Amino acid sequence: MATWTHLGFQDGASPLMEQLIFFHDHIMLILILIITFVGYMLSTVLTNSLINRYMLEHQTIEMIWTSVPAIILIFIALPSLRLLYLLDEVNSPAMTLKAIGHQWYWSYEYSDFLHLEFDSYMIPSNELETSGFRLLDVDNRTVLPMNAQIRIIITAADVIHSWTIPALGIKADAIPGRLNQASFLINRPGLFFGQCSEICGANHSFMPIVIESVSTDAFLNWISSSSD
Repeated sequence: MATWTHLGFQDGASPLMEQLIFFHDHIMLILILIITFVGYMLSTVLTNSLINRYMLEHQTIEMIWTSVPAIILIFIALPSLRLLYLLDEVNSPAMTLKAIGHQWYWSYEYSDFLHLEFDSYMIPSNELETSGFRLLDVDNRTVLPMNAQIRIIITAADVIHSWTIPALGIKADAIPGRLNQASFLINRPGLFFGQCSEICGANHSFMPIVIESVSTDAFLNWISSSSD
């Protein structure tokens, strides 16, 4: 059964995503109010010849409908520029993760730890457990600590891919021969799903991403067991 939650974003799991959702919701509210007001003015113009003449010929109204859109654009642009700056800023990361896109799976390297790298493939539907998520679960999840600033370096080995986690507000292209980077902080534990968002070939729809956010102690235990 469809719910109203399908009409919006996923619940934010990072401060940046929460800021993006807040900005989107408030800007949409303002634009809806403006569109409603403009629609009311147009309906009034069409039904009242006196107001119609005033709207078309009066200099004051011409100044209003020229200056008001400019003010609205400035009002939208200032917080947009702030968010764009924050999305590109990388502040003293606690650890670095490297993601490499392949046709059609992802490879991960934990650059701060020796010999810790693995491939992550989608689990086929006929091998999926009852509690798994079809077309979204993988055999090797990417485990990361919560409340830690993570820098991710993204590239590709063959064609252009896109590493995307909607709940974290991360979407960055993986381009062969080039390193892109992004930064995020996960503020709660859980599983966060994403997919390649760049059409990269026949199996483009079958290279999901799964981030497992755990406590710092659980992450260190996972690192120790994975390095053995």
